[in-house]
Amino acid sequence: MRPPASATDFSLTSPPQRRDWTRREFLGGIGAAALGASSLTALPQPAVAAPPGKRPRKKIAAIVTHYTPNSHADVLVSRLFQGHMLNGTGTYPDLELVSIFVDQYDKADISQVFARQHGFRHFDTIAGALTLGGKDLAVDGVLLIGEHGIYPLSPTGQIMYPRRRFFEETAAVFRRCGRSVPVFSDKHLAWNWADAKWMYDTARELKIPMMAGSSIPVTWRHPAVEATRDARITEAVGLSYGPIEGYGYHALEGLQCLVERRRGGETGVAAVQLIEGPEVYAQRDLGRFSQRVFDAALGCRENLNRFRGPFETVVRMPAGFFIEYRDGLRAVIIHDQHDANNEWIVAWDEAGKPVPPATVFWTQEARPMMHFGFQLQGIEEMVHTGKPAWPVERTLLTTGILAALFESRQKGGVRIATPHLAIAYQPTFTWTPVPPPPPSRPFTEP
Repeated sequence: MRPPASATDFSLTSPPQRRDWTRREFLGGIGAAALGASSLTALPQPAVAAPPGKRPRKKIAAIVTHYTPNSHADVLVSRLFQGHMLNGTGTYPDLELVSIFVDQYDKADISQVFARQHGFRHFDTIAGALTLGGKDLAVDGVLLIGEHGIYPLSPTGQIMYPRRRFFEETAAVFRRCGRSVPVFSDKHLAWNWADAKWMYDTARELKIPMMAGSSIPVTWRHPAVEATRDARITEAVGLSYGPIEGYGYHALEGLQCLVERRRGGETGVAAVQLIEGPEVYAQRDLGRFSQRVFDAALGCRENLNRFRGPFETVVRMPAGFFIEYRDGLRAVIIHDQHDANNEWIVAWDEAGKPVPPATVFWTQEARPMMHFGFQLQGIEEMVHTGKPAWPVERTLLTTGILAALFESRQKGGVRIATPHLAIAYQPTFTWTPVPPPPPSRPFTEP
């Protein structure tokens, strides 16, 4: 779609469809002051100012679905010209936004104003953004952000964001120009397995340094723990909340970034099943997950003021993501589709530890949403070095798990065998504690 001719010329080509709400919308009534033990103001604050980066800045093209305040385009791309504090202060990435393609515009769009203020160029094609209107590839890296906007639902109920189209048109430029640059694709690779696998295979064919996924693996952890490399892990239990696709994916990434570190590395997933309602807890009595590891996850909760009674009583209609790994590891994510639980937590049974470790993946639910800053730092390193900071195979696997879970749900909660998810890889990422969050500001700041 071409940029609007004027500030009042806005349109959408897709008919209105239901979409997942953003994390800010979901938590909009909670506010930073209600985060209890996670209160931002209770933590020590780092210095705001820092010297600029010393490396030459790499040129970036951003290909996004929708660019509105607090969207993923805003909290990732805007850091390139507003700095990590999203207000012109603090440190800046050694990256320069030179071009952008926006798939959908509406009256809330902020990309046009930012382009005038900061000098990057809008293009009405993805190829134009990558070549800066010329014939040759003219950027050093590409950000693909297929999140937010109005898109239809698939037959299984997933939002059909155009992530494959974004990558396909990007890859076409690389193929024509005879060279590739690093690419980051936000969140899961695609809404279906076939598109995700095609993207992965094409990246390997064209030797594209590629990363994908969410900010959850790199964000704060309470307590600050990491799974022991090469430990024997036999079971994991996660707690999650919100829309099943958008937020359930975050839970899968939190789970996977831990269990991929187990003895032997990742070998893939044999089957999944999505069960809804009280039957989720009945599966515990059938031995599909243990009370011991479940209790470790429950004991890690920070926002206990949201609970009035046992978890099973408060979260009465969960969705259970049951995951059977090929090497015998079993995992379940108990996903609250309403708002009683509002944390991502994973506990796991690790050999040699009498009590299962557990951690909350904590995010800054206020500007500047610094967990996205940590994500961008990983992207920045890939653009400068050509080496992904974490394995794209993790995202390929979690994308496939999510698509199979939606298939299970569509078919009434049946077990879905997943021989196509025999995805083996070794972890290349080790989480280390990150600095405390900077001061929080309202999402509604001008």
